[in-house]
Amino acid sequence: MHDVFVELKNITKYFPGVVALRDVTFSAKRGMVHGLVGENGAGKSTLIKILTGVHQPDKGEIFVNGKKVKIGGPSDSKNLGIGCVYQELNLCPDLSITDNLFLNAYEEKGLFLNYKEMHERSERIMADLGQRIDPRTKCGELGLGVQQAVEIGKSVLTNSRLLIMDEPTSSLSEAEVSQLYSVIKRLKKQGVSIIFISHKLEEVYQCCDDVTVMRDGQLICTKPVSAVTKEQLVSYMVGRSLDTMYPKSVTKKRNIMLSVKNLSSPGILFDVNFEAYGGQVLGFFGLVGAGRTETMRAIFGVDNNKTGDIYIGNNKTTINSPRDAISNNIAFLTEDRKKEGLILGASVVDNLSLVTIDRDKKGLFLDKAAIHKRSKKNVETFRIKTSSLNAPVGTLSGGNQQKVVIAKWVNTNADIYIFDEPTRGIDIGAKTEVYNVINDLVKEGKCVVIVSSELPEIIGISDRVIVMRHGRIMADIDRQSSHFNQEDIMKAAWGGKIQ
Repeated sequence: MHDVFVELKNITKYFPGVVALRDVTFSAKRGMVHGLVGENGAGKSTLIKILTGVHQPDKGEIFVNGKKVKIGGPSDSKNLGIGCVYQELNLCPDLSITDNLFLNAYEEKGLFLNYKEMHERSERIMADLGQRIDPRTKCGELGLGVQQAVEIGKSVLTNSRLLIMDEPTSSLSEAEVSQLYSVIKRLKKQGVSIIFISHKLEEVYQCCDDVTVMRDGQLICTKPVSAVTKEQLVSYMVGRSLDTMYPKSVTKKRNIMLSVKNLSSPGILFDVNFEAYGGQVLGFFGLVGAGRTETMRAIFGVDNNKTGDIYIGNNKTTINSPRDAISNNIAFLTEDRKKEGLILGASVVDNLSLVTIDRDKKGLFLDKAAIHKRSKKNVETFRIKTSSLNAPVGTLSGGNQQKVVIAKWVNTNADIYIFDEPTRGIDIGAKTEVYNVINDLVKEGKCVVIVSSELPEIIGISDRVIVMRHGRIMADIDRQSSHFNQEDIMKAAWGGKIQ
C-alpha cells in the first residue's frame, strides 16, 4: 500500500459566473504517478493552482501528510514540499544551470557565494536526473529536454515530495521524451508523488499508475490505468467514443493546386518534390529533424535560403516573403502559435483580423462594424470560448487560442492551407473540432497540407502521406495503398524501404 501524500476533499471554486470546481476529491500517493486528464476548461488548471497556492478554494479541505493545511500562496506550497514544472519553462537562459537551480536560494560562505558547493550539488542533482553535464553551462545553450531537467532539478533541490508536471512533453523530441520517462522512474523510486497532466493518452499509459478524468469542473472517475481502456477514457472526457476522434470526409480529388520541384536549402532540404491537390489532405510525417517544418517555411517565404521552383496551379511563382505567399492565396498556421501565430496581449477580434487588414478597409479607415460581425461569426462557427471579443487572446485556453489562429487564416479564404502541428497541446475535444474544420475546407475544394508528429493523427485525417527523413522525401503513400499503416510509415521515417 502506498501512503497518500496530498489529499483534497470536496474542493469547490467559484469565479464570476462560473463554477470552476465542484466538490472535487483527489489524492496523490507516494512513489506513484497520477495522470490528470480532461478537455480544456475541465478544471485541471484550477485544481493545480489551488495546490500551488495561486487560488484559494471556496469550499473543501487540503491535507498534506495527513495534516489539514492552508496553502495561502506559492511559498506555502513550496514549504509543504509541492513543486510544479509548467508547460512554459521558467528559466533564465543567460544564467548557468547552477544559477537557475539556486536562484533565490544561493548558498553563502562568509561574504561570498559558495559556488564550489553549489556547483557540486548541481552536478549531483543533474546526474541523478540522468544529465551528466557541466553545471556552469548556460541554460540557453541546452536542448529542451535538458532545460526541463533543470526545472525538475529546482524541485529536487527544495526536496519537493509532490511534483506536478503540466504537459511536460509538448515541445520535446522523441529522445527527450524517453529521457523524461527515465527521470520519472528515478523520482518514483525516491518516493516522490507525481501528478502528470497530458493531452496525449499514450503518455498516460506509458508512465502513469492511476488516472483521474475531469469534465466541466467535476471529477468523473479515478481508476488504475491498467483497468481502463483508451476508448473508455475518451468517453469519460468528452462523452463520445474513440471512433469519432478522427472524423474523415470522403471528398473528390481535384486539380493540382501546389507543386514543389527540387526544393533545396543548404544542409537542410535536398531536392524535395511533391504535388498537393484540391479536395485532399496531404500529410507530412517524420521524426524530429526530418525537415517537414523547414519545407513549409520555405514554401511560405519565411526562410529564403532556398533553390527550386514552386507552382500554384500551372503557374510558376516566386515567393520571397509571407506577403508573397498570402497574395498567392496560401495560408500558414505555424507550429508555435504563441510566438508566431498570435499577439497574446491583443484582443480576440484584433487577432482574428490580423491578416485581413488590407481587405477590411472602408476608404481610409477600417470597417470595424464588418470586422466585428465577421469575428462574432468566427466565435460561433469555431466554438471559441471567450468572455468577449475584446478579451486578450492570451487569456484563452490553448485549444481556443488555436481555434483563433485557424479562424484568422480561414478569413483569408485562401486556396492552400498549411497547418504545422495544428493540434499540439490541445485537448481531444478541441482536436476533433480542428479536424472538422479541415474536413470543411477540403469539401470546399481547398488544398490542405498537414504537418504532424502524431502518427495516428496523420493516418486518421490524411488522403496521402509524405514521409521525410533528414531533409529528403522517403515515401509518398496514398490512403488506398497497402502501405498506408503505422508500421510502414514509421519504417520509412527511420530510413527503411517499404515494398
